[in-house]
Amino acid sequence: MDPIELPPQRAAVLAWLRQALVAGQSPSLADIAAAFGFASRNAAQKHVQALVEAGLLDQAPGRKRGLALPGGPAELLPLAVLGRVAAGQPIGADIGLDQQLWLDRRMFSPRPDYLLKVQGDSMIDDGILDGDLVGVHRTPSARDGQTVVARIDGELTIKRLQQSADGVRLLPRNPAHAPIVVEAGQDFAVEGVYCGLVRQG
Repeated sequence: MDPIELPPQRAAVLAWLRQALVAGQSPSLADIAAAFGFASRNAAQKHVQALVEAGLLDQAPGRKRGLALPGGPAELLPLAVLGRVAAGQPIGADIGLDQQLWLDRRMFSPRPDYLLKVQGDSMIDDGILDGDLVGVHRTPSARDGQTVVARIDGELTIKRLQQSADGVRLLPRNPAHAPIVVEAGQDFAVEGVYCGLVRQG
């Protein structure tokens, strides 16, 4: 299975696990539950089991910290952090945070062109949290239902794209936030599609 076909929260769990494993750590179910705010380790176990069955993770039986990346050595990809993206109301992009990370390209699908730091909590139900670094694959088009980084009147936001005969809406993944309706005449563009994340700290 390609990681892009995973449900968003499971893809976020996979990205977080890959980051930890590349760094030489092997998180336990309790670590995963704590990182994603799951109420119990059972939710973490379901994600891990599904990822192992899909061939995206290896797990040594009977070991608390037995997770590993399948396949050969990691291919590292240099990615620049180019600014912030709102998970809430759109914010101006402050290009040039002067940070570059070397990351395993297998953490992302498709290959990202850059990273943006998330500010806000409107995408938490997709596992995208405040402070996460999201990988963005630069493209001016996206499919309905994809998570995108969009520019509205010069400001950036990350949301699910909804396209219909009535127009375009940007949907949050937190019931506390309202959708953003793109009005006729607004300066709107898709900057890229979300392709994975890095959770620091």
